[in-house]
Amino acid sequence: MYATRPITMLAQQAQTIRGDASLELVTGVLIFIIAGFMMAFGALVVGRLARTTLPHPEKDAAYECGEPAIGNSWVQFDLRFYVVALVFIIFDVEIALFWPWAVVFGAADASDPEQFPVKMIALYDMLFFFGVVVVGFLYLWRFGYLDWVRASTGQRRTSRLEQRAETAVAS
Repeated sequence: MYATRPITMLAQQAQTIRGDASLELVTGVLIFIIAGFMMAFGALVVGRLARTTLPHPEKDAAYECGEPAIGNSWVQFDLRFYVVALVFIIFDVEIALFWPWAVVFGAADASDPEQFPVKMIALYDMLFFFGVVVVGFLYLWRFGYLDWVRASTGQRRTSRLEQRAETAVAS
């Protein structure tokens, strides 16, 4: 009975310390969030009070790279811009994931028998990841989503070999 009493007291003290520490952590995070909100809100309020208000029709006009706006602003946007932007984002994220992996992979010692299997697994994982991205890119390329000018008539794309065969049959 006496042997378990110090262990129980230590456990109770540890629980008390952990409870206080977690309360301090939550309090600190809340103070940080409130202070951040107050700084941002305070800057907006000070800016609103400090600046002068001089309304002018020129200020309300649409501004596009220094050029005057021509026509209606509600025009239909070409989807090719979105496809190019999405492909860029995919490859940009891929490079952002490749860089830290390459640094760690290059720093690993391949001559160490304990690190060699881990290095090979990391290599196969990255090759799989890169393969998935390349397959998606090849799909876009094959079906013409990366072509800037696409036929909108719904015609099937024919290869040069098929075009030669068709011209040979026609003549």
